[in-house]
Amino acid sequence: MLFLVKLFPEITIKSRPVRKRFIRQLRKNIRSVVSEIDPAISVVGEWDSLEVQTSTNNPEAIAQISEKLACTPGIAKFLHVDKYPRTDLDAMLDLALEYYRETLVGKTFAVRCKRTGKHAFKSTDVERHVGAGLNTQTEAAGVRLKDPDVTVLIEIRDDSVFMVRDQRVGMGGFPLGCQDSVLSLISGGFDSSVSSYLCIKRGLQTHYCFFNLGGRAHELAVKEVALFLWMKYHSSHRVKFISVPFEGVVEEILNKVDNPQMGVILKRMMLRAAERIAAGLHIEALVTGESVAQVSSQTLPNLAVIDSVTNGLVLRPLATTDKQQIIDIARVIGTEEFSKDIPEYCAVISNKPTTRAKPHRIEREEARFDFAVLDAAIDSAKHQLITDLAADLDGESTEVKIVETLDSNSTVIDIRHPDEVELKPLILSGQNQPSELLNIPFYQLRSDFTDLDKNKSYLLYCGKGMMSRLHAANLIDEGFANVAVLELEKPQKR
Repeated sequence: MLFLVKLFPEITIKSRPVRKRFIRQLRKNIRSVVSEIDPAISVVGEWDSLEVQTSTNNPEAIAQISEKLACTPGIAKFLHVDKYPRTDLDAMLDLALEYYRETLVGKTFAVRCKRTGKHAFKSTDVERHVGAGLNTQTEAAGVRLKDPDVTVLIEIRDDSVFMVRDQRVGMGGFPLGCQDSVLSLISGGFDSSVSSYLCIKRGLQTHYCFFNLGGRAHELAVKEVALFLWMKYHSSHRVKFISVPFEGVVEEILNKVDNPQMGVILKRMMLRAAERIAAGLHIEALVTGESVAQVSSQTLPNLAVIDSVTNGLVLRPLATTDKQQIIDIARVIGTEEFSKDIPEYCAVISNKPTTRAKPHRIEREEARFDFAVLDAAIDSAKHQLITDLAADLDGESTEVKIVETLDSNSTVIDIRHPDEVELKPLILSGQNQPSELLNIPFYQLRSDFTDLDKNKSYLLYCGKGMMSRLHAANLIDEGFANVAVLELEKPQKR
C-alpha cells in the first residue's frame, strides 16, 4: 500500500539546503509515528514529495496510518495511490478503465493529471485522451469539468504513473524538529489547547507548563489535554510537562493585592515563573492562549503591563481570533469535549478587574507581595516527560495494577477518544471474556465513574496504556480499589 505525500507549500519556497533539511526531518517524523503501526514502513523522497510504503493491506491499519499522516505537521495533503511504470497514453487509459469503469456508471466526471519531469506529452494530452476513452468506453453520464460527480486523478512523476484511489488534506505547517522549542502555558481550556496546537502545526517543539490553581482535579484535567495533544499531533518528539503549584501564589495575591489589580498581577507572576522555568530548559519563547480583549486582563494596556516583567519572547497565536473561531478549531482537533468542562480559574480571581492597568499602581501592589512564595512555587515545580504523566498527582508513586488477561468478573471500559475508537474498535477475542464492555471517553470518566456499580471490577483500556494509567492512579487515590489497567498491546518506548 502506497501513500504519496505532498509537502506544505511554504517548505517548497525555502532555499535548497533548508528545503532538504525540512524534508529529511519530515521523513524521520513520519517513520517515527507510523512505525508504531507498521515497523517495516518505508519513507523515501528527496525533493517535492515523499512515498510512504507499507506492507500491510489491513483496512484498519491503513485507516490508522492515514490518520497519523493527517496529524503530522509538514504535510499539505497525501494521496492513496498505486504505482506503475510509465508507458503510453493508451496504457494510461487502460489503467483508468480498470480503476473507474464501475464508479462512473451514471455519473459525470473530469480527468485531472499532474505531471513532473520531461515527457513527450503534456498534462492536457493525458486528460483529453483518457477522458475521451472513459466517455466512450464506460456508462458514464458524460464529461463535466466543473463540479463533476467523480474526479479521475492521475499523477505522472518522471517514469512512474500513480493512479489515485483517494486523497486527504494534511494539517500543513512545518515538520517538528525544524524550528526551536517553546513553553506553552496550558490551562486545559479552549484557548491554551488551541494555541498549543497552532505552535505544533508551525513546527515548534511545544513543551507544557501548567500552573495549578484548582487542585488535583484541575491537574488531572490539564494532564489529559496535554497527553491527548502529544499523542495525536507531536508524538515524534519527546516533550516535558511542568506542573507548578500556584495555590500559595493565589492566596498571597488574595491577601495582599487590591482587588482590581489581582488578575494582571497573577498573569505577571505566571510569566515570571514560566520565564525562569524556560531558561532552565534552554527555551527562549513562551506561548499563551490570550486573545485581545477577550477578558479584562487581555486589553492592550493590560497585556503591555503583563509582558513588561519578562525580557523573553511571548507568542500569542490567538491574539486576533474570536472565541467562536477558537472553539471551532478545538472541535476539529479533538479537544472541545474536555476543554469545555475545565473552569478558567485565573479568570475569576478578581470580581472588579482593571482594564487599563498602570505600571506604577501594579508595582505598588506587588511591593506588598512576598516573592519568596513565588520562589517556593518554582522550586516545587514537578518536571516530567509527557510519557510519565501517569505518576501520582501528589508526586508519590501510586501502585496501578496491570492486567494482560481477561476474566468474566471484570468490566472493560474503553476510555479512548471516540475518533480513535471508530478507527480501531476494541475487539476482545479468546476464551475469557469480560462481563461487559463500556465506552466512556476519558474526558467523561471522572464524572461517570462514580455512577458505576462499586461492587464490580473495572479494567481501563486506552491502547498505549498512558491515559488509562493516568486515570487509574487518580481513581485509586479517590478510594476506588476496584480499578486496574488492561494492557493488550506493549506500550511504545520513546
